[in-house]
Amino acid sequence: MTGTANATSSAPNIMPQGSAPMRLDLQTVRGCFAHCRTAAEHRTAAMDMLQRIKHAIHGAQRLNALIYIADDAWLQQVIERNITRLFQGCNLPLFCQPFVVKDNIDVAAMPTSAGCKPFIHTPSESAEVVERLCQAGALVIGKANLDQFATGLTGTRSPFGVCRNPFNPEYISGGSSSGSAVAVACGIAAFALGTDTAGSGRVPAALNNLVGLKPTRGRWSHRGVVPACRSLDCVSVFAHSCSDAAEITAVLDGAGAWPMRWSQPIPSITANVSPQTPRIGVPPAHQREFFGDEAMAAAYLAAIDRCKQLGATIVEIDFTSFRAAAKLLYEGPWVSERLLAAGELLTQQPEAFDPSVRSILHAARQVTTADVWRGIYQLDEIAATTMTQWRHMDMLLLPTVATVYRIDEILADPIKLNSNLGFYTNFVNLLNLCAVASPMGMRPNGIPSGVTFIAPTGQDVAALAWAAKFNRESPLAANILNEPREPHVLLAVVGAHLQGQPLHHQITDRGGTLVQRCTTSNRYRLYALANTQPPKPGLVRFEAAAAGAIEVEVYRLNHAALGEFLLGVPPPLAIGSIELQTGEWVKGFVVEPWAIMDALDITEYGGWRRYLAARSRAAPARS
Repeated sequence: MTGTANATSSAPNIMPQGSAPMRLDLQTVRGCFAHCRTAAEHRTAAMDMLQRIKHAIHGAQRLNALIYIADDAWLQQVIERNITRLFQGCNLPLFCQPFVVKDNIDVAAMPTSAGCKPFIHTPSESAEVVERLCQAGALVIGKANLDQFATGLTGTRSPFGVCRNPFNPEYISGGSSSGSAVAVACGIAAFALGTDTAGSGRVPAALNNLVGLKPTRGRWSHRGVVPACRSLDCVSVFAHSCSDAAEITAVLDGAGAWPMRWSQPIPSITANVSPQTPRIGVPPAHQREFFGDEAMAAAYLAAIDRCKQLGATIVEIDFTSFRAAAKLLYEGPWVSERLLAAGELLTQQPEAFDPSVRSILHAARQVTTADVWRGIYQLDEIAATTMTQWRHMDMLLLPTVATVYRIDEILADPIKLNSNLGFYTNFVNLLNLCAVASPMGMRPNGIPSGVTFIAPTGQDVAALAWAAKFNRESPLAANILNEPREPHVLLAVVGAHLQGQPLHHQITDRGGTLVQRCTTSNRYRLYALANTQPPKPGLVRFEAAAAGAIEVEVYRLNHAALGEFLLGVPPPLAIGSIELQTGEWVKGFVVEPWAIMDALDITEYGGWRRYLAARSRAAPARS
């Protein structure tokens, strides 16, 4: 494929200081297709959405968010393929959702640079995480700028230009997944992939008013990811909400798809943290550090108060051991692991490296084998000490960053100020914890602030669910994440199998879990069938006639459970494919056309429950 390499620029202001960039999230994209019925209508809606994205890219070009932009012809081909699959009945939960990919993660036929021009190569296949998202219908818009070889938390260490903050371009965007976060904040993408070793998936989230999910290490494959420290790296997600992040997680976890390669099993956790009443740990006042930033200190206190109001118990813990682990990331031997990806090029072309990255890698060459083992022993001791603190808490609440800097400040003191940005983030992957960075309002300088909920290995669900509650979202995130990873089918029910109806147990007895309540597209009519016990409706699709949208519940069943369930479906009912209001197709109850000959058309009620309620109200009272 061909595409556009994004020209860089250092010109500042894109929007008035403190103004909010355009928002593009999963629900906004679904809204673009909500009224589409035909392939042509889906095509038109997709092209309209791409035009909107082009405007966003043009408006944000001086922020240097993107290194590579997919060309129109390639995007049109992907859209056509998605539409074809959609009308074939494929389940595409991310149908035409635009996303960008950090440029150390491979996308087939798009160049990968890792933020270093001599390193540029064009992979023949995509990283496994990208493949999975594309199989779910998502649309790659381009590759995002980053700190070179994912080394840095500032967004300033790139030959493709300093990545600027969209809320105030004089300030840093955060890094190393800088362009990924800026692209989502500016409405270029509904979500983005980053990576996280020292905080690269959380720091940019905080500074761009986003949710940043750093999963348990090994939860997702890193095949096709240029490593920083492969033993610590995680692919991360940027999104506008915890619910969106949860939907992306559900796809990347791969329920019903195919097993991940180059990933690790997640240890089972016996504790099931309740998102309603967690014990949340915080450092005591004397162990907190804000580098003189009173605004961030006040925001952190406000976050603690909000957690109390939401029912959490706040517990002061000793933060000393966590800080000790953080220091090991760059002062210990793990920095030498970065040489595995960049060391050969450093020898051949040292001038190709950002000065800060070059100095870090040169220092890494001094690490000895004895240093490596010494570091491993130290980390084991520190991890054991932190476990004593975890006995008193379910989650740890910290500022995502202690402060924020202008670009000129970072350029004047790149190593020290970068280290300050990692004060609350560097230890997380070394201790194999999971984390969710959450927005926490705006600072006086117009830059967003944020906090992070950190949880033990495998407790991604609990951290994301609590962050959703903290953000005053619905509890959808936990529902999405608590899904099986075995092959499954989405099944829409419309009548006697709805919650509260007499046959609902046939779903729950087989382990079915509710995914969503929604409606069909408006191409359906609903009939009350004659002579069925218990009473049942029948759903029929009408392509050319006026019809309506009918209430359904969508459940997830594994293949074995669905097979058993099908054996009990009586005629004239059958299982076919149903189009939802979002344009997605799922399996669901339909009825043989002959059965509606003597059936009552109840489409006007919009669903079986409302019809039953109306019939109950109309029934004469018994004396």
